[in-house]
Amino acid sequence: MRPGRRPSANLGGMDGERKAGGVTQAAQALQALADSLRDCTRCGLCGGRTQVVFGVGSPVAELMFVGEGPGFHEDTQGEPFVGQAGKLLTELLGGIGLGRRDVYIANVVKCRPPENRDPAPDEIEACSPHLMDQMAIIRPRVVCTLGRFATKLLADTELSMTAIHGKAKQRTLAGVDVVVFPVFHPAAALYAPANRQVLVQDFAKLRRLLELGAEALTPAGLADAIAASEVSPHEGAKPGGAGQVRPSGDAEGKPRPVAARTEQLPLW
Repeated sequence: MRPGRRPSANLGGMDGERKAGGVTQAAQALQALADSLRDCTRCGLCGGRTQVVFGVGSPVAELMFVGEGPGFHEDTQGEPFVGQAGKLLTELLGGIGLGRRDVYIANVVKCRPPENRDPAPDEIEACSPHLMDQMAIIRPRVVCTLGRFATKLLADTELSMTAIHGKAKQRTLAGVDVVVFPVFHPAAALYAPANRQVLVQDFAKLRRLLELGAEALTPAGLADAIAASEVSPHEGAKPGGAGQVRPSGDAEGKPRPVAARTEQLPLW
């Protein structure tokens, strides 16, 4: 089930009805792309992988999540976000009325970096065109970046996650007009539990963004989204607007100074 939304500007290149008619075509295009990458050797990560972790979900999803790269469980099972961080992502989705099959989930790099290290710049450069190809096929309206690597790539920013989580930026990616919405990587809540409340509140705003479309990027829409984030059905969430929340670490759970609230992406 997708959250209902009012008529809004077309942020994804085609409306829901037109996308629904192209499910088979999009699914076939994604499968062909996945097949073409099965034996990919464009970077050194190919030497240590069990398999390429391509992506999973609806081929015409309005909401696309992009993380950093596969971990141990993802490399073993061939599906992104199936470990503890993935369980939390599934729970957060359920809190806004969505399931994994309603969205599309992918990563910046498709092969597991050794010992779960950060992906290197040359690895991101080699693999990110595949992500762009996925985006061009799916044509999402909103791209939710999970953590700093996906955010840096897709939001084109050097700002910290502390400064920009829960804010939005309009961009054209792979020829598709999208809204990029950065949030902390779910792993941040595993290493620093205080970040769980931050994620809950940001997902509440994400729901409003999906419901309102471009209207959410107006001052009135922003106020609506912040109000929606103040009360959450998730266990452990406490009242308090987005401006009152201060996460305790970055996307990897490491301590980071709180950035000034004036450091932000253009829209939120």
